[in-house]
Amino acid sequence: MRPSLKLASFLKPYWRWVVLAPFLMMLEVAMDLMQPRMLERIVDEGIARLDMALVIQTGLLMIGLAIIGMFGGASNGIVASKAVQGFGADLREALFRRVQSLSFGNLDNLGTGPLITRLTNDVTQVQDAIMILLRILVRAPLLMVGSLAMAIVTGPQLAFVPLALMAVVLAAVVLIVGHASPMFREVQRRLDVLNGVMQENLAGVRVVKAFVRAEREKGRFAVANDALMGQTIAVTRTLALTGPFMMAAMNLGVVAVLWFGGVRVAQGQMQIGQIIAFVNYLLTTLFSLTMVSMLVMQVARAAASAQRIVALLESEPKVQDRPGALTALAPKGRVAFENVSFAYDGDDSEPVLRDVSFVAEPGQMVAILGTTGAGKSSLVHLIPRFYDVNAGRVTIDGIDVRDMSQAALRRHIGIALQETVLFSGTIRDNIRYGRPEAGDEEVIAAAKAAQAHDFILSFPKGYDTVLGQRGVNLSGGQKQRIAIARALLVQPAVLILDDSTSAVDLETEARIQDALQRLMRGRTSLVIAQRISSVLNADKILVLDGGRIAAQGTHAELLATSPIYRGIYESQLGNG
Repeated sequence: MRPSLKLASFLKPYWRWVVLAPFLMMLEVAMDLMQPRMLERIVDEGIARLDMALVIQTGLLMIGLAIIGMFGGASNGIVASKAVQGFGADLREALFRRVQSLSFGNLDNLGTGPLITRLTNDVTQVQDAIMILLRILVRAPLLMVGSLAMAIVTGPQLAFVPLALMAVVLAAVVLIVGHASPMFREVQRRLDVLNGVMQENLAGVRVVKAFVRAEREKGRFAVANDALMGQTIAVTRTLALTGPFMMAAMNLGVVAVLWFGGVRVAQGQMQIGQIIAFVNYLLTTLFSLTMVSMLVMQVARAAASAQRIVALLESEPKVQDRPGALTALAPKGRVAFENVSFAYDGDDSEPVLRDVSFVAEPGQMVAILGTTGAGKSSLVHLIPRFYDVNAGRVTIDGIDVRDMSQAALRRHIGIALQETVLFSGTIRDNIRYGRPEAGDEEVIAAAKAAQAHDFILSFPKGYDTVLGQRGVNLSGGQKQRIAIARALLVQPAVLILDDSTSAVDLETEARIQDALQRLMRGRTSLVIAQRISSVLNADKILVLDGGRIAAQGTHAELLATSPIYRGIYESQLGNG
């Protein structure tokens, strides 16, 4: 579907305003077109005959027509604004819903910066174009055609002047727009890059300051900013030809009319009032053509944004529910990986997991160890279907997770991700993010299990303490404990902790582990840990190496049979 047709559907709820706007603009245009004829009447009949009554009468009529035209123009602006703002709000909402529906793989490819640009600047560009369409697209062509017709009626002997100039101007506009259109797309791409740099810098501002890398970040921003500026200047340079060319055409047209018209006045074939009216109509015609050219430029820029918006709207999630996917689940929590292989870009990239097989029984705590890049996070991300496997299958209670609806599956999985993400709002709201209906007693119980209750009560407002963006007013360990409480509150059949106690001291971590053993009795826990001391009592430990399970078993079994595990153990806890 063409971008214009796709986006036009968002105007359907506002079709009344879209239809009414042109009629109101037609009223303004009609009143404007009457003015030169009134002026002609004043000059050729009122002034020439010294008839002041006619001059006053016609002048008052011109004022009345101007007021009516002003009403039409103002009403058109109000009506068009209602349609455009409603269109923009609906489009942004649709884009946001689409982003929410996309899987991790889509978001990895799109990037945060480009997504922000599409929901903001691109939508604004399209909104501006539609606003212009509902106003200038109606006004300019009507004025252009109406003025040309009135000019021909007023002075048919001079009709060749506007016709010749219009042909030349239209050819120039087509040439300029054809050259500028691909440049607009490049402007939006460079805006993506700029937004990406800015988003990264704001998200990582503490790291930047900690490593005294502000100058480097200024340099990165300057490069992206200069690239955007350079491309924008290149487009502007191209479009800058339009204005002077139009003015030259107008001036040339006025000179031609005065020259050829003066000859006809001298010959008695035309009157001075006709020449004045014809010049007015000529200027209106060419000015309207200028507005049309500006409109075409804006539409060309909006077309680049529209293509990017539609591309996002038509993006299909890489992870989708199968037809007839199970929606009613009551899993016990038996997780099994059966010869699983996975690569982030499908078969086009190197697998990060190869032929992985293991079973986590209900009630078991399964720990996952390995060096950085071994595939630990990738492995647990396959359970809630953040990504789908390329080969093999992941099952819960013997059912392939791909046969379950994503929403139903994830309702039974509690997860604290490696990067702790908290939202602006109260601590209570953050803990019950996955279960908004949870009562205060449940929230407190989850917080106690995560060893968060005491520090929460240390704040003056307790659970009603408002967190800053991303929880900036909490320490790393405090944020991790709130994230664990959030995962526990959903009462999951499967709990995934992705290195979520790395910022917690050993004593607190031990208390969390004790609480998990009580709360997760009969349920399954998968814990990624960097500290081997936190998983010594796990029912099963998986050792990942290069995307494969190098060894699995209990602590005692691995210590006796796995050199990799023994090396990790000795490096952290020593030979004793």
